[in-house]
Amino acid sequence: MNADKIPDIIIGRLPVYLRALQRMAENGMKTTSSQELGELVGISAAQIRKDISQFGEFGKQGTGYSISFLIDKLREILNVNRMWDIVIVGAGDMGHALARYQGFSNRGFRVAMVFDIDNAKVGQKIGGFIIEDASTMTERIRSAKIKMAMMTVPASAAQAVADKLVQAGVRAILNYAPTSINVPHNVRVQYIDPSTHLQRMTYYLD
Repeated sequence: MNADKIPDIIIGRLPVYLRALQRMAENGMKTTSSQELGELVGISAAQIRKDISQFGEFGKQGTGYSISFLIDKLREILNVNRMWDIVIVGAGDMGHALARYQGFSNRGFRVAMVFDIDNAKVGQKIGGFIIEDASTMTERIRSAKIKMAMMTVPASAAQAVADKLVQAGVRAILNYAPTSINVPHNVRVQYIDPSTHLQRMTYYLD
């Protein structure tokens, strides 16, 4: 399947469905309907059926979806039926929190390395990791063939760090810096900026 043919907005909803289905499975549920799933995630049943049907027919009329089967299929579609190594660049407060976060491993991700440019931080431990010198980052990432990175650096450093990550062969960057970065078309970037999400919500407040 050509990934670019599926609208990104649909891809963005699949992890939401997967998280909800995993929660259902943990509660001992075996089957669900698009209606039930929709009520759980706040998305219409029709939209869920339309999204999932982009990838094939996974449910049966009248009996709904097998939760375990749909979990397996969504994990396969999202390529999280394997473990992805990730590097963290920036060992400040956010970098510390991400390196210690226990919720990645059961979702298909494993932090492998942490880098920082500050010599005072290099060599210190965060959880089970030794902070490495960012000057070695490009070669270390390239030799380990790591394709994903999380950037928790100041906005002023974001573009330079992104350039080094691209040179190292990284193809997906989760950017916590409050700025946009320019990358080649074959590199995916997602932005996590709490301030922009807060501003989006204040529109609805009076």
